[in-house]
Amino acid sequence: MWSRLTLFTGNSNPALADKVCSELGIRPGRALITRFSDGEIRVEVGENVRGKDIYVMQSTCPPVNENLMELLVIMDALKRASARRINVVIPYYGYGRQDQKEKPRVPLSAKVVADLLSVAGADRVITIDLHADQIQGFFDIPVDHMFGTIVLSDALIKEICGNEIVVAPDSGGAERARLFASRLKLDMALMDYREENGIHPRIVGNVKGKKVIVLDDLIDTGRTIIRTARAAVIAGAESVEVCAVHPVLSGTAVASIEASPIRRIMVTDTIPLSESARACEKIHTVSIAPMLAEVIKRVHFEEQLSPLFCEV
Repeated sequence: MWSRLTLFTGNSNPALADKVCSELGIRPGRALITRFSDGEIRVEVGENVRGKDIYVMQSTCPPVNENLMELLVIMDALKRASARRINVVIPYYGYGRQDQKEKPRVPLSAKVVADLLSVAGADRVITIDLHADQIQGFFDIPVDHMFGTIVLSDALIKEICGNEIVVAPDSGGAERARLFASRLKLDMALMDYREENGIHPRIVGNVKGKKVIVLDDLIDTGRTIIRTARAAVIAGAESVEVCAVHPVLSGTAVASIEASPIRRIMVTDTIPLSESARACEKIHTVSIAPMLAEVIKRVHFEEQLSPLFCEV
């Protein structure tokens, strides 16, 4: 059945795709992805895909619109080349933060992207740590939502000595932090941003003398994790480190992290690091490739994915 599986990749994160192919023991699919003189994307599939199960890997990370459009065009080329099934592997799902109407006259961009993927020919979506679980409901096709926090906890568990505590940087990440803490058999605390009655933002929970582990799904500007780290230090934490699945790290995020009290940041390779991020000694990467390869293998052979979700 391996002869019926081929993995193609766009230009967003070819290094990750190569690692996944290496884990699976297959070669990457051949495709020429170029630009016309006006910037339009041109795709030419370089091998026969008729009747095959195709996996297209593309993170919709910056430049988000460019990578998203590239993904859609690749999918259309494969569909028109008579691929049997197109499974889209999106390690980082861009536009995931626009998942609800928090005010009038704003779009549900996460839903728009889901519709575009379906129209372009996706039969299944495999993704990692959506910003909100409800995004799965925006699709009318199967969505396998995996958790990169499992990879991070597995990498961290060897260092746990029992004096650590997991901190959620906001209420939206409380459930994610709870599962992470449960997997590591640690207590958890929560960052409270309310500023009322003379009370400033603070951590709810005892972190004094503790090694704080701040958990988030992504780091963009870095403001959230840095604010949480400073609150932990004020509350008497011994040290602060951060675990985050998606290292977006836009703008001056890396410089801000360098100047912060954060001792270490552990991220995955769902998004390729910028040159400045690679040079930052505080940022360490754990590869998500073995997990993605296992998911692809199980989907291809129609095996259960639930064992990969076990908390302990």
